[in-house]
Amino acid sequence: MAIPLLDYRPSTQNQRVAGFEIPSEESPRPYRIENATSDGEFQALVWAAYRQVFSEHETLRSHRQVTLETQLKNRSITVRDFIRGLAKSDVYRKLVVETNSNYRIVELTLKRLLGRAPYSKDEEISWSIKIATHGFDAFIDALINSGEYQENFGENIVPFQRRRYKDRPFNLVTPRYADYWRDRLEDQRYKWGDINNFRAMAREVRVTPMNFVSVNTANIRIPDMTRDAQVTGTPASISPSASFPVR
Repeated sequence: MAIPLLDYRPSTQNQRVAGFEIPSEESPRPYRIENATSDGEFQALVWAAYRQVFSEHETLRSHRQVTLETQLKNRSITVRDFIRGLAKSDVYRKLVVETNSNYRIVELTLKRLLGRAPYSKDEEISWSIKIATHGFDAFIDALINSGEYQENFGENIVPFQRRRYKDRPFNLVTPRYADYWRDRLEDQRYKWGDINNFRAMAREVRVTPMNFVSVNTANIRIPDMTRDAQVTGTPASISPSASFPVR
């Protein structure tokens, strides 16, 4: 038996309150498919969707979803379906789902798909149960099909952070993964990385053995540089045989 979505009370966040801000260059720009009449405007809309969902300042070529882009360009799918496809892609799973707990996944996904932070811990718990019982794809569908998404973005608008108040954009203040995953990666690097580096360094070391060659010093005479020897002129002698290390 599946657990139903738990009730939670929406808090009074800034996007739920009517504001009196004067639009400026810092105001989020809505990207609409009906305004993409040229190839450049269409590419700007696509990159805005990548930045919003993947939250990467630079989108790698391997992260691009060419099939979805083609379908959107041909108007076979809407912007809402394009956002749904990006959120369900393997790239989003690799960047977000595999490196975070369910609570963190809920926080990041709400910010990227609905343009707002979670109302409270109760909402994070509610949606995390949705992920645990119905799966991640069902969680994405529930957000994309929600009345909140339809009311704010509809079919043809790329989601954006609604009414930035005083904070910077979500993608600048919300890391991709939390500190516990960062610490885990550091522990793994210190545990295995240093050992592997030491082993590689040890394999590169070349040890040359020392060969000791006996040297005959019978015919070697070293002058005595002491004061008495310089006065008397008596030469000094050394041991007739010695061993010196020679490479």
